[in-house]
This record gives sequence, structure tokens and C-alpha cells, in this order.
Amino acid sequence: MKYKINNAVVIGAGTMGAAIAAHLANNGVAVTLLDIVPRELNKKEKAKGLKLDSKVVRNRIVNDGLTAAIKSRPASFYAKDLAEHVSTGNLEDDFDVVANADWVIEVIVENLAIKQSLMERIDKVRGKHAIISTNTSGIPIASIAEGRSESFRKHLLGVHFFNPPRYLKLLEIISGPETLPEVIDFISEFGERRLGKGIVLCKDTPNFIGNRFFSVGGSFAMDYIAEHGYTVAEVDAISGKMMGRPNTATFRLIDLVGVDVANHVRDNLADLIPEDEVAQKYLRSEKANKASNAMVENGWLGNKNKIGFYKMVINDSGKKEFWTLNLETLEHEPPPEKPKFESIGKVKDIDDPASRLKALVAEDDRAAKLARAMTYFGFYYASLVIPEISDLPKSIDDATRWGFMHEAGPFELWDAFGVAETIEKMKLEGFEPAAWVKEMLDAGFDTFYQYNGKEKIGVYHPEKKEYQAYKFSPSYINLQSMKDAGKLVEKNDGASIVDMGDGVALLEFHTKMNALDADIGQMVNKVLDMLDTDFDALVIGNQGEHFSAGANLFLIAMYAQQEQWDELKKVINDLQDMNMRMRYSQKPVVVAPFGYTLGGGTEVTMHGSRVVAAAETYAGLVEAGMGLVPAGGGTKEIMRRVINPAMRTENAFYLPYVQRSFMQIGMVKVATSAYEAKKMGMLSPTDRIVTNQDHLLAEAKREARHMADAGYVAPMPEKIFAAGRDVLSSLRAGLNGFLDGKYISEHDAVVGKHVANILAGGNISQSQWVDEQYILDLECEAFLSLCGEAKTQERIWHFLQTGKPLRN
Repeated sequence: MKYKINNAVVIGAGTMGAAIAAHLANNGVAVTLLDIVPRELNKKEKAKGLKLDSKVVRNRIVNDGLTAAIKSRPASFYAKDLAEHVSTGNLEDDFDVVANADWVIEVIVENLAIKQSLMERIDKVRGKHAIISTNTSGIPIASIAEGRSESFRKHLLGVHFFNPPRYLKLLEIISGPETLPEVIDFISEFGERRLGKGIVLCKDTPNFIGNRFFSVGGSFAMDYIAEHGYTVAEVDAISGKMMGRPNTATFRLIDLVGVDVANHVRDNLADLIPEDEVAQKYLRSEKANKASNAMVENGWLGNKNKIGFYKMVINDSGKKEFWTLNLETLEHEPPPEKPKFESIGKVKDIDDPASRLKALVAEDDRAAKLARAMTYFGFYYASLVIPEISDLPKSIDDATRWGFMHEAGPFELWDAFGVAETIEKMKLEGFEPAAWVKEMLDAGFDTFYQYNGKEKIGVYHPEKKEYQAYKFSPSYINLQSMKDAGKLVEKNDGASIVDMGDGVALLEFHTKMNALDADIGQMVNKVLDMLDTDFDALVIGNQGEHFSAGANLFLIAMYAQQEQWDELKKVINDLQDMNMRMRYSQKPVVVAPFGYTLGGGTEVTMHGSRVVAAAETYAGLVEAGMGLVPAGGGTKEIMRRVINPAMRTENAFYLPYVQRSFMQIGMVKVATSAYEAKKMGMLSPTDRIVTNQDHLLAEAKREARHMADAGYVAPMPEKIFAAGRDVLSSLRAGLNGFLDGKYISEHDAVVGKHVANILAGGNISQSQWVDEQYILDLECEAFLSLCGEAKTQERIWHFLQTGKPLRN
């Protein structure tokens, strides 16, 4: 049976259900979101004289859920207008939509009887090939399937999203006793390709893999923290980036999840795994649970009501402060000084997360002791739950990285630490790993993964006592593996040229934050030369944390401070020339942005022949925030993409399009997704968007090869519409109004006037079409002028020193 998913029904419009519906809509699935009918009127409905049978009342719960998803931060939708693809209804009036659904996703309360009742209703109306899934994390799939038809049981599976579904990559898929393998395969492929997920196939055990491992590890940490008297501030300073984990660390993460939610998951898991003695010891630890239980009783639930382990307080100066909970007195106290630890000072500059953590746990101060205990317990417990929750270490590692944004999973870290040498250290902490680990070492397998250089090629299977092939998605390209295989053509400190095969070259940035510099420019020009003789097409992309954070601000600041204007002008002209070479290359140049694609990174992107962007691409011309203007062709490209098309329409009026461009650049607007970047003109309508970032380079290569095979023809030089001094006067008047109203600073106005001058085409007497170079020259002139402003230099140095923008 060939399955398809064109439309879906999500039942349950709570935080998770509505967010799942949003992510389906993000990726081209028409969704109907259903929830229960209210049993009583609220105050607003009574005031309006509404009745319980009013449609607006009957759909209130589901509509409130969708509205919350639309307003959520971080955003659940790639762009707000995608919410139009989510219809709403209720379980009494609109249940017939289930009959036409390709996929029905249940996301209701964790109550077996209620779930079984709902599944009975679904079974009566579903199409015979419809796939049914439950987002349960604690109820066996087999129990939910009891009493259902054979066809239903064959098409039922667990599909466990992690919140927020748009951002957390993990999707756990759980087969029921009778689920067809083809259903598992189809949803796995759909989840990976369409929804951008990392798929982990799980056994039908309580809380599956991610929440089982994380909940028990978290309870151990709470027990250790309470036993040794650590403060909230200390723990979060230790257990975030220093341990290869997100900045939310421990207590900020619980506040984000919800203290009540975390307690419910903990207690529910404890009830479901009574035979797991290690888990019981920590999940039911009185000292570990004392604070969070009291907090729930007090109604301190975390971010949802602004009081949890952190409490937001407005101080006497009117500024926000975040007070921390004293875990002994259970009172919130003013923010302490940032905790400082000698061990963290020693290791904080180590880039590799595994090497940094290994160095940290080798120290012996309070920070090192907590990191060591948490890390070694993680190794220990991960070994204990194999094969109960997973046959392979890889599944636990994947779930940890994708579900909780850790930089490495426990077995990956253990390999990096050295398996055998770490066991002896773990024993000193009271952690004896499972017997299969010693058996693995005794059999001559020194690591959980088999490596070829740095690349994983196998993973140890404890039951079979051998390495099994490490499976990569066929749509994944590993750049490091390519280079290890001799595909590196040339490199310098800033960039590398790699032969991707099939006549396609790759230009990879690898500076800090992939900031653009002369080394990158040199390699871009070199690979463009190679297109004439050695390659048919070029991809510009990388596998760093972000595509590019823009220009090298330190270099700009140094030149400006030393008044080296000729050198600074050369930097600008070189960037402009490089981008224009890309735009008019006779062979296709495909740019593959993702993550932060800011300033010069956006300008590089806009000058490609085509863009294949990750859905999570955050693009923006942010130079105005630094007191500058986009000067690598960014302003010119916005004019070409936003203003030009409008002005080719007969009798078009230019002002709205110029104002839109002005506000976008002047207000430093950043797209929160590739879809928004399209709406803002930074991506073109023909540019492609890839949901799964792991597939990005493969898709970019495929696009480049396709364009070459199709006989790519470079664009002809294009004129740019310049509106002239009338629109310049209008924009300046608007700036003066903002300044008078104190919406902007005086220096904001100075920057804004330079942006306006470029967008208007300078002080020309009337609107006209001008050469691209004319606009590029205006960009360069404005950039140099602003670099000479003291307040611009203050902004740049402040950002370099603090990582935060300065409003002066």
C-alpha cells in the first residue's frame, strides 16, 4: 500500500497538539484541529449573551489553542499566514472530518480509558488506509489498541513529538504489537523528509527513550544538588554550555517546561517502572523533590506564570531582575553575583564539547564535582537501560541530542573520554556500569562506535556482540568525511574548496561564526575561476553552527578606529565584487544558508543563482544595528527584489515599496524562518526550502547539478529603480517624526538618512532606472561615512565586547 498524507486531523488543542498542527501546516499538510466542547460559559461569553449552543462557544477551547500557537514564542508557525491551513472544530459537531483524514494524531490527556473511548470512535469512521497515531509517552500502545479492529491495530503507532515540535528534532516512533512494518517505514520517511525530524525507533516501554533517560538523570542531579547544597545560580552556571548542553541548563529548563509538568512526568514514570531500582531511588527521593513539590503547592509553575526557580521582579529602577529560589528556605532572593569557578575558567575556551567536558570533570572544585557526578551517572544509567529501552547505544545518543539539544549523547561522550579508563573513575563515584560494557571491552571492542578517522561507521550491538553498520540517511552529506576521503581541493584559514562529485564544487566557510573575511573572499574568487575549467556548478554552504553571522566586525572596527579608509574601502569593494561575480557567474552558484544568515551572510545568499535554504534560516540585513548600512550589495538587492517588480507595473506608485524596504533595513528586521525571508525579499519565489537541515547540502548539490544539466543561463545586468529626491524627502520627514517622538535615537536617525539616501538613489531630481554599480557606490559611500562616526564605532566595540547591541 502506498500511503500519502495530504490532510491530517489532530485531536487535542493543548500546547502540544496545537504546536503539532502548526508544524504540519508549516510543511504543506492541511490540518483540522479538534477539541472538546466547553460545558459552561465563561465571563466574556455571558457578557455577550452567548449560549452554550453558539458555534463560537462550542469551538472556544480549540480556537484558544490555535490562537496560543499563533502567538507563541518561539513561533510555532514559520509564518503567521500558514495558520490559514489549520481549520478548527469540536469533537461533537465536526468528528466526521476524521473519515477523510490520511493521518489522525491523538494528543489528549494521559488517561487510558479516555484514549480507548476516543480510539473506538475513530475506528468506526476512519478510512481503511488511514494511519492513526498517539502522542502518549506513558501508556503502552498495546493497551490503547485493545478492542479495536484488525485494520485499526495494523495502522496504529506511537508518534512522540518533543515540545516545541518545530524546533526539537527528535521524533520517537513506537510500533504496536500488530503495526504493519510499511506503516512504520512510511511515517519514518515522512517525519524525516517532510517534517525535518530525526527518527528514533523505540520499544514500547514507559516514556520510551528520551524522557526515560532524561527524567531519571534529572532526578539524580536534583538529589545530588540537594545533598551538596548547590544554589540555583551555581547549577545553571555549571550545567549549560560547559557541559555541552543548552543555556537553559537545569533550572531554567524546568521553568521553561513547567514545574508542574516536570513533576507529573517524574511521578508518572516512577509509577510505571517499579522494577527499576536505580530510577526509584532518585525519582522518589524526598530531598530531590522537596523544592519542586512545594513550588507546585504554591502555584510557582515556571515561565508560564513568571515564577518558578526564577522569579521576574521589576526593581526600583524599573528594570527586570531575575531572582533565584533558595532551595533551603524556598524563598526567592535578589540575583547573586555570577558564580565563578576555577575549573570553568580553565576549560571555557575549549571548543570541542567532549574535550571541554572531559577537562572539566578532571578538575576538583564544586563545578567539576557536579559535572563529574552528572556525567558519570549518565554513562552508568545509559548502560543499565540497554537492552530494556534500546538495543543500540546510538538510539540513546540520538534521543539525547535531538530531544534535549545536548551536543553529544552519553555513549559518544564516553568514547571521547575513553571507555576503559573512565570505568575506573566511575567506580570511585559509586557507579558500576552494566556487565555488557565489560564484556564489550574484554572482547576487544574499545569503543561503543567503530570509527574511520572521525567518522562513525559502526555501532556496538551488546546482544550480538559485534559492530553493526552505522546507518546514514542517503540524503546526508558529511563534509568531514569527504575531506578525509581526499576530496579537499584547496583551503586557507577562512574557507575550503571541496569536490562534491558529479562536477559540483563546494565552497565551505570555517571562520569563527563563519564571519566573512579576506580569506573567504580569496577562496570564493578562486572557486569561481575553477568553474571556467574544472566544475559545472558551485554550492556555497557549510556544516557549522550557523551559515554566516556577517562581516568581520573586528577588522572593520580596527580600520575605522585607525582611520584606514583606503583599506576599509577595499574591504567593501572586494565584498561587492565577489557578490557580483557570483550573481553573473556563467555557471550556477547555489547558496545553502541555515541558522544565522545575517548581514554579509544575507548578502552572499542574495547573490546566488539559486538558494536552497534550511527552513530554520534566520536572515536579515542587520547592519543598521551596528550604526552601518548593508554595503555588500544588500540594499541594492532589496531594491531589485522589492521595488523593481512593483515599478514595472503600469502607473505603480513607488512610495509603499520604498517605505517597506526602508523599514526592513532601518528597523533591523530578521526573518524567523526561510518562509519569512521569502516574504521579505531576501529569498526569491523560485528558491527552495528544505525542512531537514541534514539534507541541505545534498539537496543543494542536486539543485546545482540540475541547473547545469538544464543549460543554465546567467542573468543579464539589471537596472535598479531609483525614486529620487521626492521620496528621499518623505523618508527623512518620517525619520524626523520618529526622532521627535523619541522612538529612535539621534544616531538611529543619522543611519536612517543614509539608508534613505541609497534607497532613493541619492539626490537625483526625478525617478529613473540606474545601473547596479551606481547603487553599490552609494552603499560604499554611506558605509565609509558611518564608520567615521564615533557613535557607530561605539556600537561596534560594545557588540564585540559584550555580544549585545548598543542603543546610543
